[in-house]
Amino acid sequence: MAHIGLVGIGVMGREFALNLAEKGHTVSLLDRSLEKSTEVVTAGAALKGTLIACADAESFVSGMAAPRSVLVLVPSGGPLDSVIDSLSPLLDKGDLIADLGNSYYKDTERRVGDCEAKGLLFLGMGISGGAEGARHGPSIMAGGSQESWARVKGPLQDAAAKFEGDPCCDWFGPGGSGHFIKMLHNGIEYADMQMIAEAYGVMRDGWGMGAGAIGDVFAGWMDGPLNSYLVEIAAEVCRADDPQTGKPMLDMILDRAGQKGTGRWSVIEALHLGAPASMMQAAVEARNISADLEGRVAGAALFGAVARADAGAQGAGIKALEGAMIAAKTCAYTQGFEVLRRASDAFDWSLDLAAIARVWRAGCIIRSVLLDDISEAFEQDGTRRLSHAPKFTALMQANAGALQTVVAQAVASGLETPALYAALSYHNASRTEGSTANMIQGLRDRFGAHTFERVDGLGEKVNGPWHD
Repeated sequence: MAHIGLVGIGVMGREFALNLAEKGHTVSLLDRSLEKSTEVVTAGAALKGTLIACADAESFVSGMAAPRSVLVLVPSGGPLDSVIDSLSPLLDKGDLIADLGNSYYKDTERRVGDCEAKGLLFLGMGISGGAEGARHGPSIMAGGSQESWARVKGPLQDAAAKFEGDPCCDWFGPGGSGHFIKMLHNGIEYADMQMIAEAYGVMRDGWGMGAGAIGDVFAGWMDGPLNSYLVEIAAEVCRADDPQTGKPMLDMILDRAGQKGTGRWSVIEALHLGAPASMMQAAVEARNISADLEGRVAGAALFGAVARADAGAQGAGIKALEGAMIAAKTCAYTQGFEVLRRASDAFDWSLDLAAIARVWRAGCIIRSVLLDDISEAFEQDGTRRLSHAPKFTALMQANAGALQTVVAQAVASGLETPALYAALSYHNASRTEGSTANMIQGLRDRFGAHTFERVDGLGEKVNGPWHD
């Protein structure tokens, strides 16, 4: 009999099933299409474990040893609720349902309560790495009861990516904490991809560089702090040719970006928690603007194209651009982990920020060499802001000037660099001891009598003389 089940044999489900079987696990498979399940069984016939295609939910449940553990990899929302509703009557008390999709963490909190009311266990898990990660080792972030986690910890850590032998798969807290962490992973991913796109734009539109040459720059950055999966594949995307036209593939891709919601959720939750997330917000907004292709075409006709910078300054500019990206990446990670810290405090999750950084070191989309340093920084002091840790303070001190130079030149040339600009603004605001918020407080008191604190009377709420 199978000791674990998997529902949903789409792209991710197929690859994760093969991954589990390769690690020696016996897995029952269920999908609306029996043909899909059968194809996976055939594909995994030579693997160490066994895959079993089930024709219906009844045979799927009866073919698993009790207590049962069911992994679900279907789209979040209605499809997931439909699976839970169909399986719940067939399961026994103490059986587990685990959601490995990109669910909104508040929906996960609801599902935990609903399942526990029926005597079932429910685990919400974020899984990152795409189809390649699902097959060869993703990063997994689990949230729910510790009893639920203990049930599936073994097979999931077997299947997860490894960093120097350690599985990039862990339990972080109750309820929706796992999906919240995955949501923030995706928010950082949005910012990271937008920064890469802006660097590409500076090189393409500012200096007139071709896609292949830009790919060479990205590849060169892999020798330093920017070494990451996204920079690596950015080089690959730039260097690829279109088999139909022979032109750079990148030049044939329509510049209209989509999104599935996790970046937007990250920004909304950061706002609720009072945590800065300006780089994620800039990335979400940039995708929204990109979607308005007709509006952008009309705007270009009305206001003209961007002014190209001096191509002769390209060499020094590329070095500055690398420094700008290092500083901005530090800001993006700092903002992301501050949102996680605020959520941990607000929801009483006791999140281990060092452990979160550890599970992101391999398998996930934002994996980079900096994550090992981030985990070490939080292990040394989990209460301080990331940019205040010595390693990252040094990175900012060395590269903030380059960020300012690149953003200033981009603005002067009319190039769009919203995420890089947001990083610079965040850094400048975060190091300003005397901010301009005193004017905000004065205005609020003047029009609404909201009161303010005096610098010589902290803690005391007073009104200004304009109310006399």
